[in-house]
Amino acid sequence: MPRSAAALHAAAVAFALALTVLAAPVAARAATFAPPASQVLTGLSGGYDLSPFAGEVGKKPSVLGVFVVWGRLGEYVFRSPQAAGTGLMIHISTTDGYGAPEQITPGGIARGAGDDYLLRLNRRIAAYGGPTYVRFLAEMNQVNNAYAAFNRDGSGRGPDHSTAAFKAAWRRATLILRGGPVDAVNARLARLHLPPVRGASTGETLPAAPVAMAWVPQTRGTPDIAANMPIRYWPGARYVDWVGTDFYSRFPRFDWLTQFYDRFKGKPFVFGEWALWGGDDPGFVRDLFRWINARPRVKLVLYNQGFQTDGPFRLNQYPRSRAELRRQLARTRFR
Repeated sequence: MPRSAAALHAAAVAFALALTVLAAPVAARAATFAPPASQVLTGLSGGYDLSPFAGEVGKKPSVLGVFVVWGRLGEYVFRSPQAAGTGLMIHISTTDGYGAPEQITPGGIARGAGDDYLLRLNRRIAAYGGPTYVRFLAEMNQVNNAYAAFNRDGSGRGPDHSTAAFKAAWRRATLILRGGPVDAVNARLARLHLPPVRGASTGETLPAAPVAMAWVPQTRGTPDIAANMPIRYWPGARYVDWVGTDFYSRFPRFDWLTQFYDRFKGKPFVFGEWALWGGDDPGFVRDLFRWINARPRVKLVLYNQGFQTDGPFRLNQYPRSRAELRRQLARTRFR
């Protein structure tokens, strides 16, 4: 090959390689796994199967929600939805209930102290292979959750529980759970002023897990102060796949719900938990589904029946509400 041609060839190869590097994703591409535009997925949390809920409402939910404590990753998390033939939502908390010992702080997650767990979760979700909605540290502005930033009197819980620590923890978790080349993930973390992934090697590629991150605060904070509003915990649109909240008949603040929905636009909307609580109220069910049907971004609603068979959310205590819910879910929009 003539020298000039060789030089041109070398330049062309270098340019092509540069384009390849630029085009390579810095992390696995985000996905929502939302249903078609005209449909809403229904789900159920509480317990590890669909009973008795499916029989009570006359419809098998499409998603099974499983509650998980940080550090734990039992096979039941994945076997339960497989056995039920549903999709999976993993609700991840740092404690096993209110008042239980905190396994890790948001600051600890941000610094990489929990990377071993995030890496295990990334690899296990990838091996599972089905779309997995991750409801990560939900109701973060609710004082009873250990990872909340404020005490009931409005005082802060320190740097490791600040809203800044929470946002850093969320971003780190999202980047690791989505997977991709470790070098690219580390570059993203560096731009966020966060340390590189612990327990992953340079040149390694984390599996591109089918993860959709669901950001689910309360519509207003507890305590209800400006510093504890949802926006204070917002990690940024590139780190969030779904926006949503929890909604119970005991606190039917549709005005707050509408304000929250209108404030956080551009993402599919999820009710991470909803339920009857404290009384048979078919009017609440009608109002909630009227609200849902008027808002096209609502794409996933999970009823939380709780783990106790005689718990406060079980539909057998609310026969009129159960009948109304059965009527609402009979519509072809809900699957």
